[in-house]
Amino acid sequence: MKKLQMVDLKSQYEKIKDEVNASIQDVLENNTYINGPLVHQFQADLENYLGVKHVIPCANGTDALQIAMMGLGLQPGDEVITADFTFAATVEVIALLQLTPVLVDVDKNNMNISLEGIKKAITPKTKAIVPVHLFGRAANMDAIMEIANEHNLYVIEDNAQAIGADYTNKDGVKKKVGTIGHVAATSFFPSKNLGCYGDGGAIFTNDDNLAHIIRGIVNHGMYERYHHDVVGVNSRLDSIQAGVLKAKLPHLDTYNKARQDAARKYSLALSVNPNIWAPFICETCDCHVFHQYVIRITNGKRDGLLAHLQEKGIPCAIYYPIPLHSQKAYADVRYKEEDFPVTNQLCKEVIALPMHTELDDEQIKFITDTVLNFLK
Repeated sequence: MKKLQMVDLKSQYEKIKDEVNASIQDVLENNTYINGPLVHQFQADLENYLGVKHVIPCANGTDALQIAMMGLGLQPGDEVITADFTFAATVEVIALLQLTPVLVDVDKNNMNISLEGIKKAITPKTKAIVPVHLFGRAANMDAIMEIANEHNLYVIEDNAQAIGADYTNKDGVKKKVGTIGHVAATSFFPSKNLGCYGDGGAIFTNDDNLAHIIRGIVNHGMYERYHHDVVGVNSRLDSIQAGVLKAKLPHLDTYNKARQDAARKYSLALSVNPNIWAPFICETCDCHVFHQYVIRITNGKRDGLLAHLQEKGIPCAIYYPIPLHSQKAYADVRYKEEDFPVTNQLCKEVIALPMHTELDDEQIKFITDTVLNFLK
């Protein structure tokens, strides 16, 4: 059996090395390291893939979130609602811009932001909602957009974990996640479903005016060299990373299908144990692209399983061990423990198993057998 890894980027690279190497060599030979042709080519390719009018590449996914909020003109003190159960970057940028983070609980069935939590959190100061498509599963965008429209709020999709996922709306129309809200941010961190070999990110929007503002922000506020029209930052996707992404984008649907197939095999095997909550796999849609495969251990043995898997050489991780409302940086007297029953429970139960495009049946069987044997 191949050595188990949480993410096997080397094996993935071996299959596309000619395309990747050719892109990198092109940059080296033409000395177009910043804003070179490959950046613009990748941007156009991704716009076409997503069916979105504007993709604005940037340096990383955290910058993408921050720049999206800057582009919307949010002001210090404005309240932004987001999920308590997610990576800190989502709330980090809200705080950095001196906006007011408002954390709400998540849904126990899909671990995405609670719709009731959003409704209860809205005040006259609320200006935006940031749904996170957690672990690759699309949030309920129909309902979120309805709430936003009713209260005249912006929706900023945190799409760092779900690029390529489809959302089918109530009318049966499919759209890629990240193209439904007013603006979206994604990350191209190496382990993402579409990842580069360093750092990178992008902002998506169908709003022409917002896209124009954001293009200035990512480049020191310049639309013309040395003319600074808005307050900006230095956040550009470099050409080598764009070349890697351009080479990998045509494979994204295949990569996501491989993740879905692996997740289906995991869930089929693990669902026999009543103490394991395994993700439901939709057979008729692509609403989950499994950036992570996360299960819940409901009998109190999660930490024991974690140690057992590590002892057996099986990589695993806990996403996320501490809710954001309990983090020192984001603690606030507004938050009460009883407001976050699902998040608090998830932090005690979740564990992520290896998930990547190169998982094979032998590896999945070894992992699932090890989990089941420990919990029997």
